[in-house]
Amino acid sequence: MEQRSDEWFAARLGRVTASRVADIIAKTKSGYSSSRDNYMNELLCERLTGKRTILFATAAMAWGTNTEPMAALAYEAKTGNLVEGVGFVPHPTIEAAGASPDGLVDHDGLIEIKCPNTSTHLDTVLASVPPAKYVTQMQWQMACTGRQWCDFISYDPRLPEKMQIFIQRVQRDDAMIANLEKEVNLFLKEMGDKIALLDAAFNVEGEDDGI
Repeated sequence: MEQRSDEWFAARLGRVTASRVADIIAKTKSGYSSSRDNYMNELLCERLTGKRTILFATAAMAWGTNTEPMAALAYEAKTGNLVEGVGFVPHPTIEAAGASPDGLVDHDGLIEIKCPNTSTHLDTVLASVPPAKYVTQMQWQMACTGRQWCDFISYDPRLPEKMQIFIQRVQRDDAMIANLEKEVNLFLKEMGDKIALLDAAFNVEGEDDGI
């Protein structure tokens, strides 16, 4: 299926996706971050209503989406690797989860493209490593696809040509993937428990509701 098509949105509905796994594992000194609860509520609403959550698209988000095809071509030109499009890939063992990589490469690789603002791109180049939340995203994509590596791409065509693209390969980390799968399973169990409580609340027999 083509990404951002009706079929793609339907396949993702109510399911954990790679770009949001970082929200599931995010923690503060006192426990899980509020981003975890917020994401659970989003998925809960999607499951109960059958409607996807529509997030406000900022100018930066629109720029990233529109620039991704250029980034993929720049990656192919720089590396000689051919990129194959892919839609939504369900996790092999966790039914309510999956991933949508930006592309498949060869038999065992992926790409993940980011087209951020210029200062963020330059910060990534200087750090020489992808931000941690994107490593989490890529590891989840590898968990879903069975692939062994993912090339992280940061791309900004507004810069001089030699500064436009940054590529860093991230290898599959089975220990990290196992921990992510544990966290996602726990998250989905908690969401299932919430749905059960809601069902029970609206199916109490013999109780006067005052109407």
